[in-house]
Formats: sequence, C-alpha cells, structure tokens
Amino acid sequence: MSAQVAVNEPSGVLIVNKHAGVTSHDIVGKIRRLYGTRRVGHAGTLDPMATGVLVVLIGRAAKASEYLVSDSKRYRAGLRLGVSTDTEDTTGTVLSKHEGALPSFAELEEALSAFRGKIQQVPPMYSALKVGGKKLVDLARQGVTIERKAREIEIFSLTAAPTDLPSDFTLDVCCSGGTYIRTLCADIGAHLGCGGVMSSLERVEACGFSIDQAHTIESLESMTQEEKTALLIPIEALFAALPSVRLSPFFEKLCRSGCEIYQKKIGVSFPLGTRMRICNEAGIFFALGEVKEYENGTAVKAIKTFTLD
Repeated sequence: MSAQVAVNEPSGVLIVNKHAGVTSHDIVGKIRRLYGTRRVGHAGTLDPMATGVLVVLIGRAAKASEYLVSDSKRYRAGLRLGVSTDTEDTTGTVLSKHEGALPSFAELEEALSAFRGKIQQVPPMYSALKVGGKKLVDLARQGVTIERKAREIEIFSLTAAPTDLPSDFTLDVCCSGGTYIRTLCADIGAHLGCGGVMSSLERVEACGFSIDQAHTIESLESMTQEEKTALLIPIEALFAALPSVRLSPFFEKLCRSGCEIYQKKIGVSFPLGTRMRICNEAGIFFALGEVKEYENGTAVKAIKTFTLD
C-alpha cells in the first residue's frame, strides 16, 4: 500500500447492528466494499442467528483487536425450557423434549443464582473454537464429538423476565469474553432438569459500546462516503478506560523509535503491567504502551503504534 493510499484510507471504529442470517465475516465483507479498504476486522464474533453490536475495526484500527481492554459483553437472550438440541439453540436437531410441567418463573430465578460469578463452562461442539487445529463446528458437522476442557468464565449479572409463553423467558446477561450464551441456556435447562435452548440472541454492549451507537448495513448503504466516514469513532476510544501519559517531543520521538521511556524521567509511577494510552505533548493519542521492568528501572514502551509517522 502506498503512502498516499495509507493517508487517505479511512481509519476508526464502526459499531454495526448486525442483522440475523449473516456471519460476522459477511459483515466485514460489506464494510470493505462500503469503505473501500481491505483492512477491516472485528472484535467478538456473532453467530448467524445473533443480532446486535459488532465492533468493526477499519484501517489502522484493525491492528487493535488483540489489545482491546474491555472484554465484558452484555446480551439479551431468549431461553426456551423443555427441549434440548445438538447446537444448544433452536436451529439444531432436537435431542429430547421434556414431559410434564415446566419449572415456574420463581424456580428459574432461584436456579440463576448458581450461574452468577465465576463458573466453569464447557465450550459447545458447535463453535469456532479450535482443538488440534480443527474447528469444533467442522467436527460436529461430521458427526464427531470430542472431549472439551471446561474454562472459567464470569457472569457479572444475570436476570430473567417472563414472556407470554410459559416455556420462554428473556435473559439479561453481562459476562466476560469467551462466554457461550447458548451453553449458558443449555446448562440452566439441565440444572432445572427439563432441558433448555437459546431461542434468540442480541448483543447490546461490547468493548464499551452499546446498541444505541450501532448502525445497520441498510442505513450505511444509503449514506454518502463523507457521511460514512463521519461515523468512524477514533481508535483511542477502544482504550478509553486506560490511563494516559503525555510525552514531550523528545520522548515522543524516542518512543516512536521503539525505545523504552523510563518513568522517573517523565514523572510517572504506574505499576508493572499497566497498559496506557501514549499521547504527544498536545494530548493526541498515537500508541498503546505497557510498563515493564528494565535494567535501569520501570519504563513505558509502545506495544502498538496506531498513527502514521
């Protein structure tokens, strides 16, 4: 990519309201076309049946995905009791149906207490998680089931609300990254002894962004290039929760060259491991940094630069 192309390339964060029936990769393809750049990524995959917040990273922002600070997410999910499927949602093959009365809303509310806080969750076979270099979903489609290790996740909050159907409830879930809501629904159903599946899923918050900030593909397609570019959120917003440090032109130049900047020389004293926004003297963000121990003490060093030299 030439320097001229790089300068003119759009860069920033776009919050997309993903519609049902498409993959997250499909959304990335549409954004590449709409913004005229190949450098597009996203944070946090959504299954085809899921809707809601998809954080799309465009241009130089695509380099940020592995460094995102906030991995907590919030979902609004449909829970259907009385049935279990191979995919743990309503798109799969039914494995069993519950005979008899279903648990009451009060019984469901009581059961939810077992799923709040740090819990162990076994990833579903129908997932993009790789084991031995192979995606679990590909193995599942071949009729192969393998043992998966349970992983620790955290459910920060979990509440339920009834619907017009006695079998269906709405869950409001705030959880750590890596949580499978389908599996949460299935585990709740198993805990109640009647089975359960996920009937719908909407992600309402991710990476600090909410559904209120999201744009549909349909609305984007009706905009001019200038209007679409104006929607892009600065890359720095991805790291808004981090502390920041300002560098004088001298130290900025050293930092951009890959040198560590000793904390005692710039009058800061962040703990080891602290990540921060590194800004120039005017307060303009240009890199993500981290505090590490060096020969002459602790220092800040850029681990990813996001602006052009």
